[in-house]
Amino acid sequence: MSDNLQHEDRLFEVLARQPDEEGSERAPSRLKAKLYTSLVQKQQESGRLRTLAETRANGHGLCVFEDLWSRVTSSEAARSFNCCSVCHARLLAEHWEAAPIYWGHCPYVAFGKK
Repeated sequence: MSDNLQHEDRLFEVLARQPDEEGSERAPSRLKAKLYTSLVQKQQESGRLRTLAETRANGHGLCVFEDLWSRVTSSEAARSFNCCSVCHARLLAEHWEAAPIYWGHCPYVAFGKK
């Protein structure tokens, strides 16, 4: 193995280590929520998002609203709609540090977990 590959392996091992929970500061959940929203919006600008069926098939769960949306829509464009863009969970998470959101598979719920 070349020195460059060994260096890269060590670098990735350092980056992959879990930070010390007590010694490190975490980004505020409001910031995480705003970044996630911005990233998904940028992704939409470059093309259609993955459909909800494709998302589920790749092993990712759907939130209660995405699941409902996937059951009531029929067009392919509608199935690629970003439900989070109109969801109240997004607004709560972007404005409150400990947003009262409790349903499963919502990315905004995960940002508030410690």
